[in-house]
Amino acid sequence: MKTLSLKMRAITLLSQREHSRFELRQKLLRSLRKESAAASSGEASAASTLENEPAVEVEALLDWLQTQGYLSEARFVESRVHARAARYGNLRIKQELAQHGLSLSAEKQAELKDGEFERAKAIWQRKFGGQVAQDLALKAKQMRFLIARGFSSETVRKLLNAREE
Repeated sequence: MKTLSLKMRAITLLSQREHSRFELRQKLLRSLRKESAAASSGEASAASTLENEPAVEVEALLDWLQTQGYLSEARFVESRVHARAARYGNLRIKQELAQHGLSLSAEKQAELKDGEFERAKAIWQRKFGGQVAQDLALKAKQMRFLIARGFSSETVRKLLNAREE
């Protein structure tokens, strides 16, 4: 079986979905390590290869992909926010982007914050059927669920207190 070139692997990955630079770097380096391990499994001279060489090659490829428009961190952020906003709160989205070494723009943050209450309300209604918590244990369960989804405690309190009234 013929292996794909590094550039083709990167383009194949990007054609499936958007990737952050950090994530794509990790995947490409992992595939290079597997490839070199398979090639050198029977050779003793593999120890002489430079460890930095693949990283330099991957960085050059990532720079090329960015200049050509194949790799865009703005597109990645947009697609990740779009995919996650219906199910998760602002804190979860920010945390997930931080894992990729990215952050939200100020305008995108404000946009998400403006719609957070409505998103939390929709998720709460789907999960709990719009049932107002009758006792503290059920209210605590609902609060934990929404907070685990990444909604701010302020939004959760506002939502559950508004439902009680």
